Parts: sequence; C-alpha cells; structure tokens
Amino acid sequence: MHAMHIGVDIRCLMNPVRTGVGEYTYQLLNAVFKMDKENQYFLFYNSSKDVSQFIPKWEQINVHYVGLWWPNKLLNLLLWLGLVNLDKLIAGNLDYFFSPNLNFISLSRKTKFILTIHDLSFEFLPECFTLKQRLWHWFLRPKKQCERADVVLVPSENTRRDVIESCKVVSSKVVKVGHGCQYPISNIQYPISNNKYILYMGTLEPRKNVEVLIDAYRKLYNSTTFTTYNMVIAGDKGWKSDKLVALINNTPGVEYVGYVDETKKTELYQNAALFVFPSLYEGFGLPVLEAMAFGVPVIASNRPSLGEVCGNAAYYVNPNNVADLAGVMKLVLADDKLRQEMSWKGIVQAQKFNWEDSARLLLSLF
Repeated sequence: MHAMHIGVDIRCLMNPVRTGVGEYTYQLLNAVFKMDKENQYFLFYNSSKDVSQFIPKWEQINVHYVGLWWPNKLLNLLLWLGLVNLDKLIAGNLDYFFSPNLNFISLSRKTKFILTIHDLSFEFLPECFTLKQRLWHWFLRPKKQCERADVVLVPSENTRRDVIESCKVVSSKVVKVGHGCQYPISNIQYPISNNKYILYMGTLEPRKNVEVLIDAYRKLYNSTTFTTYNMVIAGDKGWKSDKLVALINNTPGVEYVGYVDETKKTELYQNAALFVFPSLYEGFGLPVLEAMAFGVPVIASNRPSLGEVCGNAAYYVNPNNVADLAGVMKLVLADDKLRQEMSWKGIVQAQKFNWEDSARLLLSLF
C-alpha cells in the first residue's frame, strides 16, 4: 500500500486554553502518530496572529505543519463560497481530510472527508448559545457537511442517534469513536480521601448548568452537617459567566479557581471527595471520565451520553431539580462505604476508555 496523504484541521489547537474538543484532538492525534509512521500527515491551521507557542509540536518525519496567515474572516468566506479548497491550499492532493470538529471547510471532489461531530447542542439548546455562536453554526451548515463527509465520527451512541435523525445522515456512515482517558489508571490506588471539597470541572456556560449546582450546595451548606465541605469550581469562563462568577463569590464555601493546567487539574482530581457534573447536554463528557479514573465518586445528570460514559459507576440526577441534586450529594457524602464502592466502580469503568483504541479505529477508516 502506498503511504497516504492525510490533511488534519488543527485550528481547534491554536488556543492557549484547551477545552474538550482541543483535548480530544490532541490526545487522538497523539495516539495516531505513535502508531503510524508511514502515512504523511499535513496539519493545517490559519491565524493572522502568531500562535506557534500554543500548537503542539510532534517531531516525527511524517508530520508536517501547514500554517497560513490569512485573516480568518477572509478564509472562512472564501471556503464558504467554495472559491478555495483546503486540500489544494495544504498539499496539492490529499487522500483524506480529517476535521476533528465543525469548522469552515471546502474540499475538492476526490478528497475523502472524515468529520467529527461532538454533539448537536446548538440544535437542541439554542438558548444556551449567543447569537454570534448561533450564526456561526448556521453558516457552518452542519447538515451539508455531513452530506459531504464520507465518514462522520461521533463520541457516543447518543450523538450518533442525534446526527442520524437531525442531520438525515445514512446510518452506515456514522461511526462511534469514543474518547480515551489520558490518566494512567493502573497506578492509581487512592483510598477514599477525607478531603473536604466537592469538585466541578468544565467551562462556565449556561449548558453546563453550574447555577443549579451552586443552589444545591447552598441548600447543603445551610443544613448544619455539611459546613465541612467546600466546593471548588474549575474551568474557563464561557458565555454568560459574569453573573455566575458573581454568584460564586457571594456563596460561602465556594471557590472559583479559573482555568487550570494539567498539574493543578491532577491535584484537584486527586484530592476531591466528590465530583458533580449537572450538565444539560453533552456529546460525551470528558470530565466525568477523568474524575472516575482518579477514583472520585461521580454525580452526573441523567443525560444519555453521560450514562454511556459512567455506566453503573455514577449516581444520576435530574439536572433541573435542585432538591434532588442536594439530596444525592448529601447521601453520597454521608456514606463512606457507598463512596468507596463508587470509587472502585469508577476506576473499573474508566478503564474501558483509551486513546489507543480510538486511534486504531480512526486509522482503520483511512
């Protein structure tokens, strides 16, 4: 077999702050490049500012970087109108183009297109997005991109169903490639810690429903037994986060630590008594997987994707019900034996997810 030329869109890796999509892209490519030394990869990014210090450096001979310096709006417009083709800009001729997230794309006919759709939250929860974000998604024409794609990758069965139904995609074209978990589980043997904080990790934005979490914590905090547990909220500020940050600052016992790097993140997971994730909609839910890998008991919202990730290891709650969430937090925190059991179940569950499997599956599609 001849070595293939594969283009990869790494525009989601240009930010100093790496959110879920960036983490997925980085970990998946990392695993792919460890396995594949044959095919030639052309990593495409575009920015009028210098972003070189944020872009991960893979130094192997089959990985090439193609950076353009065009103004984004101009490039996006030309791609939207189909006046330029990315594959031609990148390498003349590509066998495949892999896009790990929806973005502006235009490809010539013969290049095969593999697209990842993480979730359709913009379809189902438009009220959780700014007008600008909604316009952006409208311009991206997800349905049209799914039509053009030869394969659509999704992280969960739930997103797979959504994509087939909402975007009218032939089901044989939609392939589930789960996330992995980059934390080595084998050497993690944390006993249930006597740590005194409840942890939330994720972006602060309406879809993540952090407000309900804080309301539930307030309920607990006001009942005497629980004043010992603080709450730590970690994650980058998203849309509509100002009000939320103000709410956090006015709630005794709750601390907002902002976006955290790997070292701090590991430390937060290692020392948490409980992880709570009351999100309204997820395509996958990487933070719950990470928490389980560290043996932290997890309470998650009863949304389909989170159920796929956590299996029988988590306690599920209705994310719109403050009393329900407060009750379950109280129940889990009061019962050491239950926490121990959830901890081990979580470690076992997290072992089902690894990036090597995901990478192998992606390589098999090329």
